[in-house]
Amino acid sequence: MKRLITNIKNIWRIDELRQRILFTLLLLAVYRLGSYIVLPGINSEVLSQMFQQQQGGGILGLLNGFVGGAFARGSILALGIMPYISASIIIQLMTAAIPSIQKLAKEGDSGQKKINQLTRYLTVAITAAQSIGYIINLQGQYSPAITASSSVFWLTSIFILTTGTMFLVWLGERITENGIGNGVSLIIAIGIMADLPMALVNEFNASPLMVFFFELIILGLVTAVVILLTTGTRKIPVNYAKRMVGNRMMGGMTTNVRQYIPLKINASGVMPIIFAQAIMFLPAMIAQYFQESDFWTSTGTAFSNQYGLAYNLVFVTLIIVFTYFYTAIAVNPNDIADQLKRNNGFIPGIKPGKATSEFIDRTLTRITLPGSIFLAFVAIIPTLAAQFGVGTQFSNFYGGTSLLIMIGVVLDTLQQIESYLLNRHYDGLMKSGRIKGRSQQVGAAI
Repeated sequence: MKRLITNIKNIWRIDELRQRILFTLLLLAVYRLGSYIVLPGINSEVLSQMFQQQQGGGILGLLNGFVGGAFARGSILALGIMPYISASIIIQLMTAAIPSIQKLAKEGDSGQKKINQLTRYLTVAITAAQSIGYIINLQGQYSPAITASSSVFWLTSIFILTTGTMFLVWLGERITENGIGNGVSLIIAIGIMADLPMALVNEFNASPLMVFFFELIILGLVTAVVILLTTGTRKIPVNYAKRMVGNRMMGGMTTNVRQYIPLKINASGVMPIIFAQAIMFLPAMIAQYFQESDFWTSTGTAFSNQYGLAYNLVFVTLIIVFTYFYTAIAVNPNDIADQLKRNNGFIPGIKPGKATSEFIDRTLTRITLPGSIFLAFVAIIPTLAAQFGVGTQFSNFYGGTSLLIMIGVVLDTLQQIESYLLNRHYDGLMKSGRIKGRSQQVGAAI
């Protein structure tokens, strides 16, 4: 406790860090306030009651969890910042597949600005399309909550929802530039965390005291496992050949500094779970259009039951497959080998060039398997927790996308705060070692 108080005092003594934290808290408060502003023509109370009665299942419940309940309230920020995330994923995949976008990515700041602009344009298009789907869903399932005329409601809602998402993108960029942490990630994490206090209260009221404390202990253990999964790395040692730069000898072995390539056990982050969840919703959606077919009816029923054995087996398989797929996109062994070669670096016992690339690829493939299995296990923990009697709302925080995002964002933010402390010659947040966030890139040591 004494060390915690000392760290807080040290943080408060650094003017720049204090201003950045206060600025971040202010913009996050603006986001939470905006999530309670309701679209014109919607009765928020009726909509919330109907959504709760239907248990907010499926993809709607998932979206509502990401935006802190704004989806179920009919808020102007109902779509949250998720369209921007979707656009970013699409652009990232296009960067790996389209040479012209690859060229932009290698042009430095100017190319990155153009890619960011493309991402914003695509965000507007995706948000407009999702706004139409959101309105159709409201009129189809929650029509008693709509009080406005159809034409006026359509026009105003599409415009306001699109504007709301772009406003969140702007907030995220301001937090990243002038605040602390990654703005977009913080907005998503705050939306997820908004449901945690109520989930704790409901679980406390519904469970015996000893059972509730046991559930908290299990949650702590799961959180520790997820932290290990998020920060775990396989360190490949790297040596640099000695060379003359001016009048100084550079490179070679040093006794105080160990250089290595950190290959993360889970280099794909939370993306495999998001992709797998998106795929899992498709059979149930397609089955709605083929209700006369026994095959599609049974398939839709199986893929709608998240507690079923078939659902979870397919879900786990998809996560493992997508983990390998996204890791192959995120980490390029050829680029790492080329960077090493250009900097006169080499892995001991491995020839530079193709042999180094093959060694990194082989090592990455081996560590991705346990990483993908652990990730799949974390993804189905909420289902297992619900089966053992944990409340549905509270069980969502036992794993899956929510816990991975929250832990990753917290680690990244703490890592930035620790960097400010160390740069001002204060002690770090930990007695030994340093906080590892997701922002450490594979080629950071090169």
